[in-house]
Amino acid sequence: MELGEPIAYEALAKGTPVYSADGEQIGKVSHVLAAEDEDVFDGVIIGEHAFGEEHRFADADEIDRIYEHGVVLKLDRAACEQLPKPSPNPAVMHDDPAAAQSDFRGRKLKRAWDLISGNY
Repeated sequence: MELGEPIAYEALAKGTPVYSADGEQIGKVSHVLAAEDEDVFDGVIIGEHAFGEEHRFADADEIDRIYEHGVVLKLDRAACEQLPKPSPNPAVMHDDPAAAQSDFRGRKLKRAWDLISGNY
């Protein structure tokens, strides 16, 4: 599998293939999640994938490398099947700063859902 040169997340294009750690294409990049003003990469939303019709979220920590022609995850195919679906905004807001910090992945999933649903 020839994926080209490594690239930064800022150059990652929609439609780029996403591969499991064992080399199987599991889908394509639908959205890149980043806080551009802070230069923080959150992860990618995977669409057109092998696990159904819903989008899936791969956190930045689950991504091994980003190349010109592909994204390689640290997860094998079986683990990729368990990637979470982006979820809508929670109905209840909490004002506990400690709880908000512990739910970092939940905030990333919320941002992913906002991008997919057009609520950004």
